[in-house]
Amino acid sequence: MELVVNALEQGLLFALVAMGVYITYKILDFPDLSVDGTFPLGAAISAAFLVNGVNAWVSIIVATIGGAIAGAITGFLHVKLKISNLMSGILVMMGLYSVNLRIMGKSNIPLFNTNYIFKDTKISPIFIILAIVIVVKVILDLYLKTKSGFLLTAVGDNEQVVSSLGVNKNLVKVLGLAISNGLVSLAGALTAQHQGFSDVTMGTGIVVMGLAAVIIGVSIFGKISFIKVTTLSIFGAIIYKLVIAVALWMKLNPNDLKILTAVLVAIALAANNNVFKFKRKKSNTKSINDKGGDDDAKDSGIMQGF
Repeated sequence: MELVVNALEQGLLFALVAMGVYITYKILDFPDLSVDGTFPLGAAISAAFLVNGVNAWVSIIVATIGGAIAGAITGFLHVKLKISNLMSGILVMMGLYSVNLRIMGKSNIPLFNTNYIFKDTKISPIFIILAIVIVVKVILDLYLKTKSGFLLTAVGDNEQVVSSLGVNKNLVKVLGLAISNGLVSLAGALTAQHQGFSDVTMGTGIVVMGLAAVIIGVSIFGKISFIKVTTLSIFGAIIYKLVIAVALWMKLNPNDLKILTAVLVAIALAANNNVFKFKRKKSNTKSINDKGGDDDAKDSGIMQGF
């Protein structure tokens, strides 16, 4: 039971990452690798504030803003300096590694002696995390229904249409990247407080795992029309973390988790591309077509008779 609860807590935390990655990869079609840097950025800012006696919730808000600024920088490099989207993310990710070290002063900061949000509380951590995720999900859903949210979706679908409306598409892209990285940084801050420490390397592979969560959610629940995309991301993140938890419970070597993640992503991508769909037998199709052709011939003969 403890294993399941812990997996659910981690899954809900990771759902924030999945929602952020959904904005960049699915809506904007932007391969944003900077999230590997903004996740530990949120953890670093939150940890640095907590060590200096700042309120835990204030540290989380500042961490979110810091992540949004980093995302905006990625957008600026792409839209203003004309650097490719992939390279823009890589440059920001590399720069943030040094920034995170500067913020923390060292590679690892323990938080056990600080007043983080999960310490000495009568409320179970899973309910605190669930409440935060629900609030973020509702706000994001409401935003996507606004004019700005529709423009964000439109930029990912067809940039020319947005430009023809007299809207600055570059500004919309920067805003989308800021929101995405803000969510990822929020997840990093909460994760640091949940696990009790911040580490400069805790963002390694986050972008792949976030993409895996999104694809898993879309592949399994995507055909259910009434489920929102944010909910799909949450479900995908929880399933992904449950699979990892089961793998650890089965005594799988922790060093092999990256391989497991790669396999999960490959399977999810293949399933999303309908690779595993079985083709119908040609004979059945042919017989149906022949039957249809006979019926058409009969109808033609009747019409000629008239």
